[in-house]
Amino acid sequence: MEDLDLEQQEPFPVDRNGRRLGDAADQPDGGRPAGCCERFQLSVSKWMLPEDHREKYLERANCCPPPIFIVLISIAELAVFIYYAVWKPQKQWVTLDEGIWKSPLTYKPEVRQEAWRFISYMFVHAGVQHIFGNLVMQLLVGIPLELVHKGFEVGMVYMAGVLAGSLCSSIFDPLSALVGASGGVYALIGGYFMNAVVNFREMIPVLGVFRILAIVIFVATDFGFAFYRRFLSEDAGLKVSFVAHFGGIVAGMTVGYVFFSAYNQKLLKDPRFWLCIVGYLLFLIFAVVFNIVLSPAP
Repeated sequence: MEDLDLEQQEPFPVDRNGRRLGDAADQPDGGRPAGCCERFQLSVSKWMLPEDHREKYLERANCCPPPIFIVLISIAELAVFIYYAVWKPQKQWVTLDEGIWKSPLTYKPEVRQEAWRFISYMFVHAGVQHIFGNLVMQLLVGIPLELVHKGFEVGMVYMAGVLAGSLCSSIFDPLSALVGASGGVYALIGGYFMNAVVNFREMIPVLGVFRILAIVIFVATDFGFAFYRRFLSEDAGLKVSFVAHFGGIVAGMTVGYVFFSAYNQKLLKDPRFWLCIVGYLLFLIFAVVFNIVLSPAP
């Protein structure tokens, strides 16, 4: 038999006690067992990214800095709700009444010339159920999205949904008021939903079925409640439009999909990015002209 040169053989990965180590992917940083942060990032990558992008994400992933945008916007929305529920006189704080309708943040058709209301309405919520649902969904979807993508990208998609929601409401339901962050929440959901559908095979099919069904059930339930509040509820007071939900989810399924599918790529070189930007700007121009010239609102 030929003598084997032991120095030229590839050594087995073993620790100092002679035990063979597991796969390097499961034990990062030279065999160190994965910590809580690494395991969390691995789970996030499986939920948010197709398989061919996960390795690149895990190479640079860490828990610092935290997802600043979605946390700060949630704190701001909660603070405004507490202000109107506690410091402003209310008959009941479970469902707010007079205070939010007099707020300078609420979108109302008769004061739509105050342009900031097309965005500031996202800070005002009509009750505990309203803000609880929005905060839970935007944190559940927004935090993982912001860990994977940049806060700037998540912020752009969120604000695009907020603005699209109020503009759609001003066009298709021009006599209704508008409160709540549903436009931004639905933009995040729409962008994530499109990525889950398009990359279904690469995003763990069994979990893919679950995430798609969960989104469909949530959206259908929320749309149902919004439709009921708008057309069937006998509560007195201003009727709150539900069209912002549609505007937000369409913004998410277009602008959001482009932002969230272009992981580790330059958006400026993606023709889909420019197509969505041009389409969004055209919609914005049309909505402004409609509100100035054609709107039946006072």
